[in-house]
Amino acid sequence: MPITHGVHALVWTGGWSPDEARHAIASTAEAGYDLIEIAPIDPTGFDAGMTARLLEEHGLQVSASLGLSEDTDVSSEDPDIVARGRERLATALSVLRDSGGSVLCGVLYSRLGKYSGPATERGRANSQEAIAWLADRAAASGITLALEFCNRYETNVINTTQETLDFIAAVDRPNVMAHLDTYHMNIEEHSFTEAVRAAAAAGRLGYVHVGESHRGALGTGTIPWAEFFGALTEVGYDGIVTFESFSSEVVHRTLSNDLAIWRNLWTDNRTLAREALDFTKRGLAAAGRP
Repeated sequence: MPITHGVHALVWTGGWSPDEARHAIASTAEAGYDLIEIAPIDPTGFDAGMTARLLEEHGLQVSASLGLSEDTDVSSEDPDIVARGRERLATALSVLRDSGGSVLCGVLYSRLGKYSGPATERGRANSQEAIAWLADRAAASGITLALEFCNRYETNVINTTQETLDFIAAVDRPNVMAHLDTYHMNIEEHSFTEAVRAAAAAGRLGYVHVGESHRGALGTGTIPWAEFFGALTEVGYDGIVTFESFSSEVVHRTLSNDLAIWRNLWTDNRTLAREALDFTKRGLAAAGRP
């Protein structure tokens, strides 16, 4: 099966008004991608019907990602906060379903941001219970959850592939997978190859983000791309590979602050996106991926 190549919507726009959605989806198709990853951080503001129509018009697939806020953190010990988090996750799931997508990824299990201490036992249990609950709802619509482990400055629940696999084992749902992101792996993993192998061996390698070490243009930082593409090829990965890059050129009301996007790493997003797709395809081809 061929790789499905995607691009994160925040490469194009920080919002999702009809004009912004049309611009992002049309630009994604124009750049040659198969899929756009939308970011319904506040899913109540997303028009899924409009999104589905635009995707069909441009022949694109869709996935969705989000991270939770402090007042919707399902790893909290406060039951009211956990309940609000479950409601937000369920709404995001509905947005994805009604947009025509089948993978909900990202930081679904905690707040996106730096914590002042490690996750508590009760907080981790709340998170796992919320993901199990969400996975059951997702399964009814044929949707997979892909949990993106993030670096220590963006979550305290899962920071490595192995921690993600352990978390998934505790959740024990067949439609919960690991979401590997090269930006976070570059901070937390000791080996890109071993991380990919571990996720694949567990049968849980479900989604991939390709992002540079500084979150700018691919190939201009310190990610060991040949090793990573070689590992994906070795394990026969044939899922979604989405390009993710952030710059202060495109600002999301909350996500840009959560991810500390203070610098303008690029201004020409069209060239950035086309070159990222070419870089990824060439890297996979060099590794022997047809």
